[in-house]
Amino acid sequence: MKLLSAAQTKEADAYTIKEEGITSADLMERAAKAFTSWFENKFQPSERVYIFCGPGNNGGDGLVVARLLHQRNYTVQVFLIGDTAKASDDFKINLEKLSDELAPKHTTTAKQIPDLPESILVIDALFGTGLNRPVTGVFAEVITALNSSTASCVTSIDMPSGLYADKQTPAEGAIIKANYTISFQLPKLAFLLPQHEEFVGEWHVVPIGLSEEFISEAKTALHVTTHQDVQHILKPRKRFSHKGIYGHALLLCGGFGKMGAAVLAARACLRSGIGLLTLQVPSAGYTVLQTAVPEAMTLADKNRKHLSELPHDIEKYNVIGIGPGLGTERVTKTAIGQLLATSAHSLVIDADAINIIASSDKLKAQLPPNKVIFTPHPKEFERLVGKSNNDYDRLRDMLEFCQVYKCYIILKGNNSAIGTPDGKLYFNTTGNPGMATGGTGDVLTGIITALVAQSYTLEEACLLGVYVHGLAGDLALKEVGEISMTASDLIDHLPQAFLHLQQFS
Repeated sequence: MKLLSAAQTKEADAYTIKEEGITSADLMERAAKAFTSWFENKFQPSERVYIFCGPGNNGGDGLVVARLLHQRNYTVQVFLIGDTAKASDDFKINLEKLSDELAPKHTTTAKQIPDLPESILVIDALFGTGLNRPVTGVFAEVITALNSSTASCVTSIDMPSGLYADKQTPAEGAIIKANYTISFQLPKLAFLLPQHEEFVGEWHVVPIGLSEEFISEAKTALHVTTHQDVQHILKPRKRFSHKGIYGHALLLCGGFGKMGAAVLAARACLRSGIGLLTLQVPSAGYTVLQTAVPEAMTLADKNRKHLSELPHDIEKYNVIGIGPGLGTERVTKTAIGQLLATSAHSLVIDADAINIIASSDKLKAQLPPNKVIFTPHPKEFERLVGKSNNDYDRLRDMLEFCQVYKCYIILKGNNSAIGTPDGKLYFNTTGNPGMATGGTGDVLTGIITALVAQSYTLEEACLLGVYVHGLAGDLALKEVGEISMTASDLIDHLPQAFLHLQQFS
């Protein structure tokens, strides 16, 4: 699924209007019907609704929603904010369509802002995606009042008012803190960034019939990964299969006191379709791995506590995953330097392996082009790429790093972001807060290593691996909940996750 800019969304509206031979008011009606359908499935007509409308087309959407909810027996009160004499044409058209029972109240000063009882449902229709300056004046006062009220719920139409759709919002502007945001046709980039969680709330997308031709031809580097996307990536197994077909991966991982990370990565790798798996771990972990992961082969490093060397027959492996539980000892740094200097393998680099490479420009310069996937959490990312001022800058910095070093980066978190060497950016749609626990990153390393070994391209492995990782977390959520979830729960639900992808379109 593509992510379009605010400007492209406006163009999509215009293209659809021309293509279908309809008016902009007709498209507004269609959008409002889609929003209303979602709203009435969520809230009962017995609840009172206050709708706050600005003078633009977002306010026009709110006026249509008011009329439609009234027809569905909701008790609705409309508040018009600001100077409606300068309202958009479609706003004026729909204002005239309001019945006497829906006579709106005008709010032009702070004194006219109504009290908001706890039982009230608020619909925010002040500003949409076209906002290009901070919200001030009476609009800011209304937003501040809504944010500080005890209203039971605030739902924003298309965008939380005051929030920019695809660029950094100035700090001085007021922004609605919505419980729900209902986006038309496609999500917005702003929804996917951690810094906007308190404003966007839970977001949903409703289709409004924008031109599929326009969307398919629109040029954008931004995408959201859907179930259908990854289903098309997943490869069926051949009837006459054998383990040699599905790759032989090497995991360089584990350290004294952190052999669990190696176990998690190995188990996840085995659950993700790998043909053969070998681990090299410090010798103190040899018995641990042989016992905990009997399906894998284990090599014991000469160093008891730390990884210090590479296997002598390293050429036979298809892919190398490195990092979980590794530590940053000098001998380990030397081994990683040797790996980068001599190996042409595809590499999945996580945890302390990221930290080691991040500390050395020389090691960065040795990264094999188009062969590396980094899987950092935010702090590891900061060490690798540098500190960013905000989430938009962080995405820009990530893509710049990917293009300079010809690598892939999976920035882990809610809606994990995937950057590619050719400047594309993907956001994942699976996963939940229960996955914010130690070891889940090790699981992801194992999954992606297995997929690369099976001859998925690095981009395919990133998209499929991150999606399946989150899907396993979502399936685990149904059984253990967020609070009690562990990384092992994800591994236990990987079979269901892959089955889900195979069975459900």
